[in-house]
Amino acid sequence: MTREIGVGLIGLGVVGGGVARALLERGDYFARQVGASLVVRRAAVRDISKRRAVELPTGVLTDSVDAVIADPSIDIVVEVIGGEEPAGTFIRQALAAGKHVVTANKELMAKSGPELLADAHKRGLDIMFEASVGGGIPLIAPLRRDLLANKISSIRAIINGTTNYILASMTSAGAVAEALRQQGIEPTGGGGFEEALAAAQELGYAETDPTNDVEGYDAAYKLAIMATLGFRTRVRPSQVHTEGITKLTARDFQYAQELGYVIKLLAIAERTEGGILARVAPAFIPASEPLAKVDGVYNAVQIVGDLTGTVLFQGRGAGADPTSSAVVADLLDLSHAIVQGNRERKYWGPEGDVPILGLEVLETRYYIRVSVKDQPGVLAQIAQSLGNHAVSIAAVNQKEADANEQTAELVIMTHRAREGAMRSALQEIAALPVVAGVSAFLRVEG
Repeated sequence: MTREIGVGLIGLGVVGGGVARALLERGDYFARQVGASLVVRRAAVRDISKRRAVELPTGVLTDSVDAVIADPSIDIVVEVIGGEEPAGTFIRQALAAGKHVVTANKELMAKSGPELLADAHKRGLDIMFEASVGGGIPLIAPLRRDLLANKISSIRAIINGTTNYILASMTSAGAVAEALRQQGIEPTGGGGFEEALAAAQELGYAETDPTNDVEGYDAAYKLAIMATLGFRTRVRPSQVHTEGITKLTARDFQYAQELGYVIKLLAIAERTEGGILARVAPAFIPASEPLAKVDGVYNAVQIVGDLTGTVLFQGRGAGADPTSSAVVADLLDLSHAIVQGNRERKYWGPEGDVPILGLEVLETRYYIRVSVKDQPGVLAQIAQSLGNHAVSIAAVNQKEADANEQTAELVIMTHRAREGAMRSALQEIAALPVVAGVSAFLRVEG
């Protein structure tokens, strides 16, 4: 076998190192599958002298990205440094130099993916980006190929392992607290967000700066990619309504369990008659739903097509090994295409502009937790405010009256209502003299 496919790496961290190790250790197997040997020609890093978990042949390491892009023996450039820039510039330069690209860059593909794919298509090249969403879970390839015959109506996903671990921890704390209460024991543990985040950071599941995860931005990037592919129109991250999990408290998890729900950070995109609704936010989902059972650092994506019905993809959504697996799979796919003489892969591009709707038109049920004065007539005033905006109450419970402060907590579940009306009602409720504050407001999805 004389044919070789040259690979250039931009970045040799945990993912890049995992890719390089796989190519070195499994080279013979990959060559038999592809019909050519995959050889790492160059790997660009910041510090050549730094000790690394994978040892590459002498001369492969370089501190110049230009050396990777300009090398005529390199067929495929793998970008695994992340972020919008300078990664975007490097990828554009690689395409201009006639290289295929494999990337794990969710932010870049969410913000500029269609333009980059169009540029690659124009040059007879391709960009593969399976690792940008869901780690080792196959999602991009099914959306680009296997589900192409379907008109997809919805995508519902738990797509960030860090937040899912934190929420699962808070759910467990809520379950323990409720079990103690049933025995007449008032729990004293925290079980709040800060405590769960600290545990996730100690275990390596959360970054030192977890903002992108806990504020929902990471999930919004991934949802924008999936929605753009699934609905075959452009969905930008800025068009995804995004809320994080930092305001959740242990009480919300306790009440969710009592009501038969769990709280998850859901990424949802839906096709409606008027356009597409896309949102990332913590939500109540029934405990019986498959997504409710996805715990820890696992991810799951539920896609509904008109021909397939509901399909569910689930697995490890993050980490070096799953992400490296997806990158290598893209490398093998591209390499086989090159060997077969098919340099240009099947092109994907948006079919047209579909309106991206504001969240005010969403219709769903809602969970509200309100702190009120402990006196007669309070519920009637709140019900009146909701009724003024065509929002009806499905159930209400009074919780934990504070004798010293003379306050009580009302937990309200509504019937289906429009988001815009619900928010107007909440403003009116918050202004009532008998209301100390609206403590929580979550959608009920499913």
